[in-house]
Amino acid sequence: MSTETGTASEQEAGVLEAIDAIRPALQADGGDIRLVGIDADGKVSVELVGACGTCPVSTMTLKAGVERIIMDRVDGITEVVQVEA
Repeated sequence: MSTETGTASEQEAGVLEAIDAIRPALQADGGDIRLVGIDADGKVSVELVGACGTCPVSTMTLKAGVERIIMDRVDGITEVVQVEA
């Protein structure tokens, strides 16, 4: 995994790997997730699409699931936020 001193590309690779681990659960419910970007402060922006994009509990899915998993796996990530298409 990347470290806080790792390059942006290492951090992005770690986030993409974490998203790939999460993706099957989201797809099973008719949704998906797409990485939009990572800023210099470690904030990850993602887009929830399909059923996940309109689900009323998507905020809970994002914070309790996606954010927790990404932050556990990738050092230097401070937050995961949802952006609209």
